[in-house]
Amino acid sequence: MIDRRGLLQAGPGIGIAALAREAGAQGQAAEWPNRPVRIIVPYGPGGANDILARLYAQKLSERLGQPFVVENRPGAQAIIGTELVARAAPDGYTLLLGATGPMIFNSVTYERLSYDPVRDLVPISIAASFPLVLVVSGETPFRTVPELIAHARANPDRINYSTSSAGFQMATELFNLRAGTRFTYVAYRSSVESVSAVASREVTMTLVDIGPAVPAMQAGRVRGLAITSAERSSAFPDIPTMRELGFPDLTLVLWSGLIAPAATPEPIVRRLNEEILRANQAPDMRERLRALSIDPVGSSTEEARKAVAEGIAFWRGIVREAGLRFER
Repeated sequence: MIDRRGLLQAGPGIGIAALAREAGAQGQAAEWPNRPVRIIVPYGPGGANDILARLYAQKLSERLGQPFVVENRPGAQAIIGTELVARAAPDGYTLLLGATGPMIFNSVTYERLSYDPVRDLVPISIAASFPLVLVVSGETPFRTVPELIAHARANPDRINYSTSSAGFQMATELFNLRAGTRFTYVAYRSSVESVSAVASREVTMTLVDIGPAVPAMQAGRVRGLAITSAERSSAFPDIPTMRELGFPDLTLVLWSGLIAPAATPEPIVRRLNEEILRANQAPDMRERLRALSIDPVGSSTEEARKAVAEGIAFWRGIVREAGLRFER
């Protein structure tokens, strides 16, 4: 709501311009969407965020009567795709299926970042969350995390890990800190590529979202050694949790959410939030997410903002402890 008394105090020209902007925004929101909407995924195909984007795109298309088209724009720790959305027109036609990586981890690991997740973006809803799983090649002899750690300590110059996002990298560096290991970071474009690199023994291990690892685990190409959820996965009950193995700090889940450019009209943000919450209640959606070891969450915009702020504060402490810094 515009305070017209304040506008008059600021001067008639400013007041008229502001009224015109508000009227234009309200008009856009009332007509939205009247053309296709892009959902940018800042990662390669096949990972949890890509899968989520396509599931939500289908639900939004059905409900809102316009195509929601998923575009993968991977690269530079999700900066490329996220920056694209941060710089897009705030009209509801370019959205981000973002995650803890571009919204939290990038802001605490990069000294210079081309976007500000708090200033340039508005989180519409935390849509879903998922644990990570530590996997090694099915051809290696390691069957437990202690065996992997013993090998890593004995061969510090011959061990590495694959990862496709800042979130997974930060989780693995936290593992390095707590386990006293020196696994070396190797970048890949997607979770699927990270898992494939482990299966082919290009790298020693990866700590990755569980969904993309499931096919390789079921085929025996990779072996799961630990999971970061608070409890064991019902799909893989033989895989212990990190807490069980003595790493309580690694009891963590990452989240993904729908995000818009800052200044997107509030009616559009509110409508999208309502549709994400509605989609998460659909039985078919819940079934598909559970099959991927993804938990449907659904949050208000205010809750999502709080999660971003609290996450930045927590991981900034971990970054200082690990001495991590990245430059684009």
